[in-house]
Amino acid sequence: MATDFFDRQSAARQNTAWLVAMFVLATVAIVGSTFLVALFATSQLAAPSQALTGEQTPPLEIPLLAAGGALAMVLGGTLFKIVELRAGGGTGVASRLGGKRLDGNSKQATERRLLNVVEEMAIASGVPVPPVYLLEESGINAFAAGYSPSDAVIGVTRGAVEQLSREELQGVIAHEFSHILNGDMRLSIRLIGILHGILLLGLTGQVLLRSMAFSGGGRSRERGNGVLVILAVGLALIVLGFVGTFIGGLMKAAVSRQREYLADASAVQFTRNPGGIAGALKRIGGAMAGSRVKAPAAAEASHMFFAQGVFEGFSGLMATHPPLRKRILAIEPDWDGTYPKSHAGAATTSAGRVAGMAALAGDEQFDSDVVDLQVVDDAVQQVGEPRELHRQYAVEVIAELPAAVRDAAHDPYEARAVVYCLLLDSRAEVRKKQVEALRQHADPAVLQFASKLQSEVAKVDERGRLPLVDMCLPALRHMSTAQFDNFSKCVHAMVAADGSLGLFEWTLGRMIDRHLEPEYRRQRRVTTLYYSLQRLGDECSMLLATLAHLGHTDRQAEAAFRAAEPLLPNVKLTWLTREQCSLAKLKESLDTLSRVAERHRGRLLDACAEVICADGEVKVPEAELLRGIADLLDCPVPPLIAGQPVAPTPAFQGASHE
Repeated sequence: MATDFFDRQSAARQNTAWLVAMFVLATVAIVGSTFLVALFATSQLAAPSQALTGEQTPPLEIPLLAAGGALAMVLGGTLFKIVELRAGGGTGVASRLGGKRLDGNSKQATERRLLNVVEEMAIASGVPVPPVYLLEESGINAFAAGYSPSDAVIGVTRGAVEQLSREELQGVIAHEFSHILNGDMRLSIRLIGILHGILLLGLTGQVLLRSMAFSGGGRSRERGNGVLVILAVGLALIVLGFVGTFIGGLMKAAVSRQREYLADASAVQFTRNPGGIAGALKRIGGAMAGSRVKAPAAAEASHMFFAQGVFEGFSGLMATHPPLRKRILAIEPDWDGTYPKSHAGAATTSAGRVAGMAALAGDEQFDSDVVDLQVVDDAVQQVGEPRELHRQYAVEVIAELPAAVRDAAHDPYEARAVVYCLLLDSRAEVRKKQVEALRQHADPAVLQFASKLQSEVAKVDERGRLPLVDMCLPALRHMSTAQFDNFSKCVHAMVAADGSLGLFEWTLGRMIDRHLEPEYRRQRRVTTLYYSLQRLGDECSMLLATLAHLGHTDRQAEAAFRAAEPLLPNVKLTWLTREQCSLAKLKESLDTLSRVAERHRGRLLDACAEVICADGEVKVPEAELLRGIADLLDCPVPPLIAGQPVAPTPAFQGASHE
């Protein structure tokens, strides 16, 4: 699976190029059809006068104007929708579908279970915990929307929450996380924008006909003629709109179907439980409402759903999803073809396997004796490839968090207090400066929460710190711009209190910059500038040397650095001493390396993992730093299991014995 993530990202980009080509063809077809229809209508109207004057060719001014108007409508409609979607992101899509954002501290049992499943899946995937939206729909369905993991949201229908068991819900959410990791989500939201312009002619025709139906009749002859003209124009637009509707339907079907099979397979790989997602699909087949979504905007987002959300015709030609039967058989080849009867409360039938854990996160306990800890000596193998091992690890990490801290992470006010408490220094003189900075800048209510949580946050294990920050992100997105500015000021003041930048502080700062800054401040889009690492030897050297110095003596660090050199054969690497490295320089290097093509970023992560594993152990600070590096490189790496044994490299063994 080493390059699967990067292959899928490449395929998503190719599909985007294909969408643009299809959009151009559809636009040409619509504009050409409009010209021909207008030309025919003009020639018929002009026929009597041409017979008298003897002219042979009809005038072209009106057909050209009609074609130009159609072109402007298609391009303008697409541009408008793309700008609208870019501004709203995944949140805008969820809101248009009637979704209501769930409170992170919801006490409703089924909602709590959904939030817990999303949370553990996100931590296991190495991506920020996304906000969760609930759609008041009786059908069983779900979707993921957004341009990147940073602005992704998960939407789930009430029918799915109440009718699916926990294992089935896990399968559905794992399917949606596959779309987040594989670039499908970004492709799907772009498709909405592209299709809007193509479908706009038909929609405009429908609006004209509806307006005439409700406007009432008129007595004057002039009004009667005007009504006939408007009716004719409306009918013509609807007929022309069928061209866009047909092509748009084919585009959605072509993009969506195969990726649904891939997402199903990824969900099985993630949960190691084919019965989960297969059971969810069977529930849809046996439910009265099936997977139908009734929201008015469901049609334009039909390709984003877990299962067929709207009727796409009897032929199945434009169906955005493969038939349920085929999807189930792909997962369970020996399925007998029967669907379970729909009944309320199915979600509770298998959710309580470990009743004593319900208060925590509703869920099963991690058993470290059962899990076979895999060797993490090749990080690129895990990019975008979370396994059941990582999900169970996430469950364990969440379970070890104090209950008060878990609850606080889901509250917009208390989540800020959690972050402040995580930044408190163990040295009394530094902590005094930090508290003084908070008194000057922090919201008094948040400061009061921080004083209450301080002792509980101090109990958080090292490996639980970054997952805890991930859990806080959805709540932190509830801040106003003024509150975020204040929060950011407090964080920077606490970090600067001791005059130096620690590793955890650096990683936390990068997470805030990457996942919260875009929510409140306009940022320039990162574009690919480098398609090779050959010219970036200095940046690669800074990255690998900084990692090598972490937790090693100078002699061991150089051996770890050298162990990674064979993985970057065409890059001129230069060993840097501890004094030559700094976290500030590392940030500058990563800003440059983030503009490298994705496949080469995977090679960098491979080299980083080689450095980390050179001594035969994954330490918590190393795992934290690699998480921050992977995040900045936009390569979601599941958590490296800190403390797990790995085989030390021969070069490192020799250095450690000298």
